[in-house]
Amino acid sequence: MSTENESFRDTIGTLTDDGKRAWVYPKKPSGRYYEWRKIVSYGLLAFFLAAPFIKINGNQFLMFNILERRFNIFGFPFWPQDFHLFVISMLIGVVFIALFTVSFGRIFCGWICPQTIFLEMVFRRIEYWIDGDRGKQIRLDKQKWDAEKIRKRLLKWFIFLVISFIIANVFLAYLIGSDKLLGYITDGPFEHLGTLFPLVIFTAVFYFVFAWFREQVCIIACPYGRLQGVLLDNKSIVVAYDHKRGEAENGRKKFRKNEDREALGHGDCIDCFQCVNVCPTGIDIRNGTQLECVNCTACIDECDHIMDSIDLPRGLIRYASEEDIEKKKKFEFTPRLKGYTAVLVILTGFLIGMLMLRNDVEARVLRLPGQLYEHVGETRISNVFTYKLINKTTKSIENVRFELRGFDNGTIKLVSASEVVKVPEQGLAKGTLFIELEQSDLSGDKNELMIDVYSGDELIETTSVNFLGPRSYN
Repeated sequence: MSTENESFRDTIGTLTDDGKRAWVYPKKPSGRYYEWRKIVSYGLLAFFLAAPFIKINGNQFLMFNILERRFNIFGFPFWPQDFHLFVISMLIGVVFIALFTVSFGRIFCGWICPQTIFLEMVFRRIEYWIDGDRGKQIRLDKQKWDAEKIRKRLLKWFIFLVISFIIANVFLAYLIGSDKLLGYITDGPFEHLGTLFPLVIFTAVFYFVFAWFREQVCIIACPYGRLQGVLLDNKSIVVAYDHKRGEAENGRKKFRKNEDREALGHGDCIDCFQCVNVCPTGIDIRNGTQLECVNCTACIDECDHIMDSIDLPRGLIRYASEEDIEKKKKFEFTPRLKGYTAVLVILTGFLIGMLMLRNDVEARVLRLPGQLYEHVGETRISNVFTYKLINKTTKSIENVRFELRGFDNGTIKLVSASEVVKVPEQGLAKGTLFIELEQSDLSGDKNELMIDVYSGDELIETTSVNFLGPRSYN
C-alpha cells in the first residue's frame, strides 16, 4: 500500500489542534463482551462496596490505614512489624500485573480497574439515561440553556455528587476502618470535623474525576498506560484491528450493496467510524495499539454488529496479537513469560512460607539503653530491660508471664511485683523488667538468653536478649 497519504498524530486523541480539550461523546456500547463486562463490573462493584464491612476472625477484610501503618489484606492483619510482608505482597502484585500485561495487554484497565468500572458502568450509564446516547448528548451540549438543559444538568450533577459522596465514604472505610467510620456517622459529622474535612475533599476529587476529568485519568494521570510501551510485544494479545483483512490491497471503502469488494481489492472495513464513535477514549483502533486504548472491547462489539448487518464474518476487530494478524501465529508461552512466571511463583512461595511462620503475638525485649549490669548481693547480676508485646489477634491475651529458658537459678521480675500483664486485642503492652542470674552461670561479658512468653500455661512467643555481665579475665 502507498504511504504518501498516511498521517501520524503526535498528541493524545482528546486534544484539538489548538490544544483544547476535545470532549468525548462515546456511543452507548452493546454486545456480548459488554454484557460480560457488566457481570464482571457489577460483581466487583459489590465487592468494593462490601469489602470494608466484611470481617474474618474479627479483622476487616481489606483495610489500608496508612496513618497508623496497619493493613488488613484478605483478613490477615499486617502491623508495622510486618511491613516486609506487605512489601512482598505489593511486589507480587506488580509482577502479576507485568505478567498479565505482557500476555494480554491492558485488559486490566478495561475489565477490572475501578476507574473504568465506575465511569463506564455507573456514571456514563446515568448520563445515557438522562442525556441520551451520543447524538443527543452532542445536541444537548450545543443547546442553549433553556429549562430542559438546566433540568437535565442539575439532575445529573446532583446524582453524580451523591454517588461521589458514597464512594468517598467507602474509600474512607478502607483507610480508617469501617467500625470507626460507622461510629463517626452515629456521633454526627460535626463531632469529628477532622474526618469530615477529608471526606469533603474525597467527594470533590471523585466528582471532578468522574464528572469532568474522566478518560484523562487513563491517558494522562495513570502510569500503567505508559508501561505498555515497555511490556507489550508483537506476541501480546490485545484488542486489535485485522488490517490484513480490513484493508486488503486497495484499502477500506464505504459499503455498497451487491458490490464485489473482493474483486475490487477492498477490505472488509466499510469505514463506518462506529468503532471510533463507541470508543470511550476517542481513538481509532484501526491505527494500531495506542496509549489511550484500555482494551474495553466496545469497538469489538460494535464492529461485530456492523459485520453481522452486512453479512461478513465477525472478528475484524478482536483479541489478537500482531503475530496472529501478520503470520496467523497463535499465542505461545515465551521465555519472557516463563521468566515472569518463575519470579511470581518464587515470591508467592516465599510469602506463603513467611505467613506460615508469622506469629499472632510478637515479643520484643530490649536492654534499657545506657544501663550496665548491677550486682545483687555477692553472687547475682541484674540487668534491666524494656518489653513490648504486640497482639495481632482480635482477642485479648490474659495473665502474661516471662520465663528464662535453661537457667534454673535465673529470675525475671517485673518492676511492679503486683503488675498483671494483659495485652488488649489488636493492641500492645509494654513495661520494664529485671533479669537476675548467678554470676557463675555467665560465660563472659555478653550472654544470649532465651525468654519464653506464656499466657497462662500456653507458650505464645519466644525471644532472645543479650545479658551483660562482668568481663572475665583468664
